[in-house]
Amino acid sequence: MRKTMTALLATAALLTAPAVAHADAEPPAKATFELPAPTGPHRLGMREVHLVDQKRNRELMVSVWYPARPGDEPLAPYMTPNAAGYFDQGAPAMGLKPGQVDWAGVRTHARKDAAPKGRWPVVLYSPGWGSLRTLGTSTVEDLASRGYVVVTVDHTHEAPFVEFPGGRLETAKRPQGDDYLRPGMETRLADVRFVLDRLPSLKGLAQAMDLSRVGMFGHSFGGDTAAEVMRADGRVDAGADLDGWLAYDVDGRRPTPSGAEGTDRPFLLMGSPGSTADGRIRNHLTAPAWKSFWERSSGWKRDLSMPEAMHYSYTDLQTFLPQLDERLDVVQEVRAKRIGTVDPDRSVAAQRAYLSAFFDQSLKRRPQRLLLGESPAHPDVDFVR
Repeated sequence: MRKTMTALLATAALLTAPAVAHADAEPPAKATFELPAPTGPHRLGMREVHLVDQKRNRELMVSVWYPARPGDEPLAPYMTPNAAGYFDQGAPAMGLKPGQVDWAGVRTHARKDAAPKGRWPVVLYSPGWGSLRTLGTSTVEDLASRGYVVVTVDHTHEAPFVEFPGGRLETAKRPQGDDYLRPGMETRLADVRFVLDRLPSLKGLAQAMDLSRVGMFGHSFGGDTAAEVMRADGRVDAGADLDGWLAYDVDGRRPTPSGAEGTDRPFLLMGSPGSTADGRIRNHLTAPAWKSFWERSSGWKRDLSMPEAMHYSYTDLQTFLPQLDERLDVVQEVRAKRIGTVDPDRSVAAQRAYLSAFFDQSLKRRPQRLLLGESPAHPDVDFVR
């Protein structure tokens, strides 16, 4: 069982690989990259919010991304120097060497603490197991630019690190036992429901949120979290799972409650052939939990696949690994296992297009032709059903 559970934790392995020292007489300048520009019509703002759940004695950090008024506030960094130094320890698992990339030098397209404008549907984002909300930035920015307030959540002590006000870092705690994904999901579920409870009281942001229209999506175990939140909380009207298993094991034979029961509200599945931490390939198309979720879901649903992608194509690795590969000697075997051979620009464009079309249809009640069948504009996406 432990081998199977270890295989599932690809994201955790990705971000917690030990650093390796490389001595160089004259270190070269660090490489950097650019996040793809959002495609929507709205300028962006971003605010980080520290939340404290007194009942559970638990702290969370969330980022709120939203359409913003014009302003001259500084662009928010992709990572702070403190976070970047910790994140860089995982460089070998991305085919890089520690110290090669200036993670803190990257800027987002959102102005920090800018004044929000308008009132928009709300979408929550949960990252993969042992991962960071930061790695969904490209997708989140684009969705916010199209007229959404997007709230990203880090799950404290499961994430490799979470940075709190003042630069304090809370790092991951080693899970106990073989079946730790079950209590982990219970913690995630409580986290998201607490965030939903607190959104109406966020000073300066609450007026921008139309909480009568709420969606949720996530990558990997974060996508499974979206399904679980929908099962347990009627406030979430639509959900999307980006390459999650909907199960507590990599083979999909031990489904989560939502994997076993399905949902009665709109849900989008987007998958890939995948790659686990130990190099195993798993296919969502044949996973029993994925099949069970589909068969038991009575709401609108769509199942899409990118056959040339891999598990981390649904994160910012799809954006920055190809760019860094132009300057650095990225290990090609690692790159292939992380993001496959799909064209990077087309992959990003397709994910943005289908995810925004899904939420436009589900939350804004705007029927989307893109969701009816395969499109020549996105040749890398197959309609499974």
